[in-house]
Amino acid sequence: MWRDNESYETLQKVPVTTGAKRPGLEDGFEALREIAPKGFSAGLHIRFASPMIYMRTYDEAWTKIYDENAYALRDPLVFWGLGGKGSTRWSAIRLPDPFNILGQAHDHGLKYGAVVSHGPITSRTIVGIARDDREFTDEEIASTVETVHGLHIAAAPPTELTRAQQEALRLLADGDRHTAAAAKLGISESAFKARLQSARVRLGARTTAQALKKAREYQLL
Repeated sequence: MWRDNESYETLQKVPVTTGAKRPGLEDGFEALREIAPKGFSAGLHIRFASPMIYMRTYDEAWTKIYDENAYALRDPLVFWGLGGKGSTRWSAIRLPDPFNILGQAHDHGLKYGAVVSHGPITSRTIVGIARDDREFTDEEIASTVETVHGLHIAAAPPTELTRAQQEALRLLADGDRHTAAAAKLGISESAFKARLQSARVRLGARTTAQALKKAREYQLL
């Protein structure tokens, strides 16, 4: 799902989202790995058709076909997840699949699966899990639901920045250097850097560049 976005590109290079690690993400992804022997796909906090965080461990050959054909725009699992909240087995989904996406996935070893959808439509989390030997049990699906709820909470973006933090980031976004930005705000350069530091902590970013990127993604600037 969601091939063309920065969150996806980042997550292809590292296990979790770039920046400070958030408690619950690594444990949640590890739990999905253990319960889904043929891999999983997790789009956390989907906004404007793009997830804030995306992790996928499906077969490489299948993901290449999926991406090249832009199947995220046609996937019945995605449509089911966006259409409502809850959980179901792939075999129980009765939505149209004109591109035979589930059939093609089956041919690549993703024979049985389940999907979990959680959160408001404005910030939805959708997770799919797969195996090749049998259907997931009710207990396994219930465990996955609990894991997804935890991931949704762990990945939740901040809802606001302080006015001082926003001003500092906006000036840098406009191209000002630290000295010039501090002068415009009428504060010392050390005080300006302190504002940036607090913004990085708030956004879970290691660098100011990452903080700016996240603030834009979260629509806080």
